[in-house]
Formats: sequence, C-alpha cells, structure tokens
Amino acid sequence: MTDFFNAIGDLFVNVLLVPFDALKALELDSWFAANFMSWIFILIGFVAFLYWMKQLKGYNDKNDDDKSITSHSYL
Repeated sequence: MTDFFNAIGDLFVNVLLVPFDALKALELDSWFAANFMSWIFILIGFVAFLYWMKQLKGYNDKNDDDKSITSHSYL
C-alpha cells in the first residue's frame, strides 16, 4: 500500500502540479501573472453567482410559491 500512495504523490507532484511550479517562477516578475489561476477561479465564481441570482429572480418573479407565514401545528 505504501507504493500505491507514493505513486499517487508522485503523480501529483511530478505530473499534475507542474504548471503551478511554472507559475511560482513568475512570482518575482509579476504578482498578477503568478496568481493567474486564482483570477480564473474568482471569475468562475463570479459568473456562477450571477447565474444563480438570475435563476432565483426568475423563480421569484413567477410568484408560485406559498409565502404565507404559518408556524408548525404543535406550536
């Protein structure tokens, strides 16, 4: 099992995370270039937030929800 976990660690360190090592080299030149992936994730999150708010507004505009204020019967 140790070899299996070492293989997973080797895959991530030597194959999948190599582009991030290249971004670390850019850190001395440009802060914005070094945080390129962070900017991409922030942009994706912002677009997803806008989409979600648009969907919520659409459901709210339909007015088909029961918005009456009632408590539980046991209260």
